[in-house]
Amino acid sequence: MSRFTLHALAVGVATASLSLSAQAATEISWWHAMGGQLGEILEEMTQDFNESQDDYHVTPSYRGTYTETMTGAIAAFRANEQPHILQVFEVGTGTMMNAKGAIYPVYELMEEHGRAFDKEAFLPAVVGYYTDTNGNMLSFPFNSSTPIMYYNRDMFEEAGLDPEQPPQTWDEVADFSRQIVESGAASCGFTTSWPSWVMLENFSAWHNVPLGTLENGFGGMETEFTFNNELVARHWDNLHDWQEEGVFKWGGPGSGPDSEPMFYSQDCAIFFGSSASRADVAANSEFEVGFGMQPYYDDVEGAPQNSIIGGATLWALQGHSDDEYEAVAAFFEYLSQPEVQAQWHQQTGYLPITQAAWDLSQEQGYYEENPGADISLKQMTLNEPTENSKGLRFGNFVQIRDIISEEMEAVMTGDKSGQEAADEAVARGNDLLRDFEAANQ
Repeated sequence: MSRFTLHALAVGVATASLSLSAQAATEISWWHAMGGQLGEILEEMTQDFNESQDDYHVTPSYRGTYTETMTGAIAAFRANEQPHILQVFEVGTGTMMNAKGAIYPVYELMEEHGRAFDKEAFLPAVVGYYTDTNGNMLSFPFNSSTPIMYYNRDMFEEAGLDPEQPPQTWDEVADFSRQIVESGAASCGFTTSWPSWVMLENFSAWHNVPLGTLENGFGGMETEFTFNNELVARHWDNLHDWQEEGVFKWGGPGSGPDSEPMFYSQDCAIFFGSSASRADVAANSEFEVGFGMQPYYDDVEGAPQNSIIGGATLWALQGHSDDEYEAVAAFFEYLSQPEVQAQWHQQTGYLPITQAAWDLSQEQGYYEENPGADISLKQMTLNEPTENSKGLRFGNFVQIRDIISEEMEAVMTGDKSGQEAADEAVARGNDLLRDFEAANQ
């Protein structure tokens, strides 16, 4: 056999080997809703997993907002083109739990593929939100957050305020904001993102008042909203009055899209947003940032109680092969590792969803080196959760949250009082709860 033939054979064998190697990696698709800095960190984490072994390859795909991602996945499922993994925000949990033919519960996935998964390893506040009535985890906890206060330390100093002492009550928020505006340090005292999540859902938990009956929906689909109480109405009216006064600026409904830019541009000195905004805040703020807990009304007995989580979990979707589910299980096991979780927490501001990741972050000196990075943890663990403060589980809540934002905006524009808007949000929301109940009997 000639040297040319031997060389050709060797090249052919090598090419075939490379081809087989490439084919050996089971491909997994992951649809997510993380853009910007968070998306970049997510891409790096996924790349680290892909490079850690040769058997599986996960391809993340940004699909827009949480709502757009979930809506797109529903359409894809109907066309039998669904991804293997879907990131769903916390208010979509009730809907996903009842989509029994569409989901592969994570506790079954991990057990059936021999992968380590101990729900006791996760923080109690996380476990409680994503388990069924039998205590089984249905989705994989990934990015859990809670709203905190961000403030411009430079503006506090310019206004004569102590940058080490953020406001603790809503009266103090208003007083600090007046001083900031009157001093000329900023044209606005404070703003907020995600008004439903921050100024209703977490506001209610923080004051230990219910959003609805049956343990905020955890007790069954017959739940009804009851948040049209005096406290919520008073707070929404106060937000309107503070806006009229010029110390508060409405950042818009839904995600409150104008709020973060107003903070970055130093138009507003205080910003209420997700603890997971920490990465973006660090990347976009040309000033010293301070961190504080959510404020409370000090005439409400028992406040502050504890905050509730936001963020999202990862759901495995039905319709794929066993080999592909083996890959999904391997990826989830990788994401559970304390080193991976600690790095994700430290880079993003999301909670360390496992006790081991929290302990590792402490051992690494992260909280000492980054004052305020533990604010979210302190809020979540401030008190043992009650029926009013362990979270919420309402069907159709994605659409209901839009209704709440619309009604809040009507208060901000002066079209409705806080009580009128809360009453209307409860009535409209209850209609959708009944629709969901009827569709899932």
